[in-house]
Amino acid sequence: MRRFLVLLVCLSATACGTPWTEPVAAVGGADLVSIMVFKRDMFDMVWSGLTGRDCSVVRLDRGQSYCRPIEPPPPLPPYCTHTLGDVDCWTSPAVLPNPPPGVADGPTQLTPEQEANRTRTWP
Repeated sequence: MRRFLVLLVCLSATACGTPWTEPVAAVGGADLVSIMVFKRDMFDMVWSGLTGRDCSVVRLDRGQSYCRPIEPPPPLPPYCTHTLGDVDCWTSPAVLPNPPPGVADGPTQLTPEQEANRTRTWP
Protein backbone atom coordinates (compact mmCIF):
# COMPACT_ATOMS: atom_id res chain seq x y z
CA MET A 1 0.00 0.00 0.00
CA ARG A 2 2.89 2.30 0.78
CA ARG A 3 4.23 1.91 -2.77
CA PHE A 4 0.91 3.02 -4.22
CA LEU A 5 0.97 6.17 -2.08
CA VAL A 6 4.55 6.94 -3.17
CA LEU A 7 3.52 6.33 -6.76
CA LEU A 8 0.55 8.65 -6.39
CA VAL A 9 2.79 11.40 -4.97
CA CYS A 10 5.30 10.89 -7.79
CA LEU A 11 2.65 11.00 -10.47
CA SER A 12 1.08 14.12 -9.02
CA ALA A 13 4.51 15.77 -8.76
CA THR A 14 4.89 15.75 -12.55
CA ALA A 15 2.60 18.73 -12.73
CA CYS A 16 5.19 20.78 -10.86
CA GLY A 17 7.60 20.50 -13.77
CA THR A 18 10.79 19.65 -11.87
CA PRO A 19 13.29 17.76 -14.08
CA TRP A 20 13.65 14.71 -11.81
CA THR A 21 9.94 13.98 -11.53
CA GLU A 22 9.44 12.80 -15.11
CA PRO A 23 11.75 9.74 -14.89
CA VAL A 24 10.42 8.92 -11.43
CA ALA A 25 6.85 9.13 -12.69
CA ALA A 26 7.68 6.96 -15.69
CA VAL A 27 9.28 4.27 -13.51
CA GLY A 28 6.42 4.52 -11.02
CA GLY A 29 3.83 4.18 -13.77
CA ALA A 30 5.66 1.20 -15.26
CA ASP A 31 5.83 -0.35 -11.79
CA LEU A 32 2.10 0.15 -11.29
CA VAL A 33 1.30 -1.42 -14.67
CA SER A 34 3.67 -4.29 -13.86
CA ILE A 35 1.82 -4.99 -10.59
CA MET A 36 -1.55 -4.90 -12.33
CA VAL A 37 -0.52 -7.19 -15.20
CA PHE A 38 2.08 -9.57 -13.70
CA LYS A 39 1.08 -9.37 -9.99
CA ARG A 40 4.65 -8.30 -9.16
CA ASP A 41 6.60 -5.08 -9.51
CA MET A 42 9.72 -4.67 -11.66
CA PHE A 43 12.13 -5.49 -8.82
CA ASP A 44 10.12 -8.64 -8.08
CA MET A 45 10.41 -9.74 -11.72
CA VAL A 46 14.19 -9.22 -11.68
CA TRP A 47 14.56 -11.01 -8.32
CA SER A 48 12.31 -13.89 -9.42
CA GLY A 49 14.29 -14.22 -12.65
CA LEU A 50 17.61 -14.31 -10.80
CA THR A 51 16.53 -16.76 -8.09
CA GLY A 52 14.12 -18.85 -10.17
CA ARG A 53 11.48 -18.59 -7.44
CA ASP A 54 8.06 -16.95 -7.62
CA CYS A 55 8.53 -13.81 -5.49
CA SER A 56 6.11 -10.91 -5.29
CA VAL A 57 5.33 -7.93 -3.10
CA VAL A 58 1.65 -8.75 -3.69
CA ARG A 59 2.20 -11.94 -1.65
CA LEU A 60 3.49 -9.78 1.22
CA ASP A 61 0.42 -7.56 0.96
CA ARG A 62 -1.74 -10.69 1.35
CA GLY A 63 0.15 -11.65 4.53
CA GLN A 64 2.12 -14.47 2.87
CA SER A 65 5.87 -14.97 2.50
CA TYR A 66 7.71 -12.90 -0.13
CA CYS A 67 8.57 -15.96 -2.23
CA ARG A 68 6.25 -18.89 -2.90
CA PRO A 69 7.46 -21.83 -0.80
CA ILE A 70 8.67 -24.97 -2.52
CA GLU A 71 5.89 -27.52 -2.35
CA PRO A 72 6.75 -30.89 -0.82
CA PRO A 73 5.84 -33.98 -2.81
CA PRO A 74 2.37 -35.30 -2.06
CA PRO A 75 2.14 -38.23 0.34
CA LEU A 76 1.45 -41.69 -1.00
CA PRO A 77 -2.26 -42.50 -1.01
CA PRO A 78 -3.41 -45.22 1.38
CA TYR A 79 -3.74 -48.74 0.00
CA CYS A 80 -7.32 -49.89 0.66
CA THR A 81 -8.65 -53.44 0.23
CA HIS A 82 -12.04 -55.09 0.57
CA THR A 83 -12.70 -57.32 3.57
CA LEU A 84 -15.92 -58.93 4.70
CA GLY A 85 -18.38 -56.05 4.55
CA ASP A 86 -15.73 -53.37 5.16
CA VAL A 87 -12.75 -51.63 3.63
CA ASP A 88 -9.34 -51.71 5.33
CA CYS A 89 -6.68 -49.17 4.46
CA TRP A 90 -2.94 -49.66 4.83
CA THR A 91 -0.20 -47.03 4.76
CA SER A 92 2.23 -49.45 3.14
CA PRO A 93 1.18 -52.39 0.98
CA ALA A 94 4.67 -53.89 1.43
CA VAL A 95 3.68 -55.19 4.91
CA LEU A 96 1.00 -57.41 3.34
CA PRO A 97 2.39 -60.85 2.40
CA ASN A 98 0.09 -61.31 -0.61
CA PRO A 99 -1.62 -57.96 -1.28
CA PRO A 100 -5.09 -58.27 -2.76
CA PRO A 101 -6.21 -55.80 -5.44
CA GLY A 102 -6.90 -52.34 -4.15
CA VAL A 103 -10.31 -50.72 -4.02
CA ALA A 104 -9.17 -47.86 -6.23
CA ASP A 105 -6.20 -48.92 -8.29
CA GLY A 106 -5.00 -45.61 -9.58
CA PRO A 107 -1.66 -43.90 -9.97
CA THR A 108 0.34 -43.61 -6.75
CA GLN A 109 2.92 -41.15 -8.07
CA LEU A 110 2.84 -37.95 -10.05
CA THR A 111 3.38 -38.10 -13.78
CA PRO A 112 6.54 -36.39 -15.09
CA GLU A 113 4.40 -33.48 -16.33
CA GLN A 114 2.75 -33.08 -12.92
CA GLU A 115 6.12 -33.23 -11.16
CA ALA A 116 7.52 -30.61 -13.56
CA ASN A 117 4.54 -28.36 -12.83
CA ARG A 118 4.96 -28.86 -9.06
CA THR A 119 8.68 -27.99 -9.11
CA ARG A 120 8.49 -25.26 -11.76
CA THR A 121 10.50 -22.09 -11.40
CA TRP A 122 9.57 -18.59 -12.39
CA PRO A 123 9.06 -17.46 -15.18
